[in-house]
Amino acid sequence: MKVSDMKKGQTVTIDGVLYVIMDYQHVKLGKGGAVYQTKFKNLVDGGIRDIRLRSEETIEEAYLEKRNFEYLYSSPNEHVFMDLETYDQITLDDVGFGEGTKYLKENEKIQISMYEGKPVVVTLPNTVDLEIKDTDPEIKGATATNQYKKAVMETGLEVQVPPFIKIGEKIRVDTRTGDYVTRVKD
Repeated sequence: MKVSDMKKGQTVTIDGVLYVIMDYQHVKLGKGGAVYQTKFKNLVDGGIRDIRLRSEETIEEAYLEKRNFEYLYSSPNEHVFMDLETYDQITLDDVGFGEGTKYLKENEKIQISMYEGKPVVVTLPNTVDLEIKDTDPEIKGATATNQYKKAVMETGLEVQVPPFIKIGEKIRVDTRTGDYVTRVKD
């Protein structure tokens, strides 16, 4: 693919390494032609790399296969998932799964992007519903002002919640920010 055709979020390979395009800017230099100042994120180690590319250059687009999985369980450093189509199981380590263990309960559905049969990107749902296991007592007459208190979820995640939230209630948490969204009625 020509460099001028690239888009944010696309996956490409450069020198055999898988990257996602985070940002790019078309820059006109004083002498010579224009270039694209591009920011890439390495999908293997998470490193950021800035590369200048000329518009006439080409880069290889990588195609990721997005598949649906079910989170089964975790042992201390490994997390097991089942492919919902083939029922095959895969295991990811803490580095590959990242913060996902704080948000997922057993049997939750997630999407994993595969490259050449290997998992590279784990996509959590935008929000999850979790039960509160521990928090300070409810404050009578409190409203949802800027007074928040700490709550510990069933997965061990700590979230700042409004003062009227009680132990045993379910709340919705944004997995992208880790913030409280709303109370969930059963």
